[in-house]
Amino acid sequence: MAGFSPSLPIRKDEAHGFALTTSMVEVVRQNFKNLVLTNPGERIMLPDFGVGIRRFLFEMNNESSRGAIRSAIAAQIEKYMPFISLKGINFSVDELNAPESLGISIVYNIQPLDLTDVLQLTIKS
Repeated sequence: MAGFSPSLPIRKDEAHGFALTTSMVEVVRQNFKNLVLTNPGERIMLPDFGVGIRRFLFEMNNESSRGAIRSAIAAQIEKYMPFISLKGINFSVDELNAPESLGISIVYNIQPLDLTDVLQLTIKS
């Protein structure tokens, strides 16, 4: 077997049928991205799973909103991905060109592998 799990979004691959994640770092990044993007109540049998980052999209761009995002991410990591530790979250907003989007860069450490990785997302309405 050449991979750990299907790569998301699912896409066709001639060699294996579907593209696969080929490293544990990719698997963790993919699962972490899923955790951040999933809305609470969206996942069957786990009603509190997910940060639901899109619900923050139209909040005020201030320290209070950024703190709520940090808290939501930290709580979800603690519950569902305790093997990673959060190192930092940076926010970026392009008020001129894309005021309806939010850029997030999340730096985290995968403790069993002792590797630091960055998850970068741009959330759009």
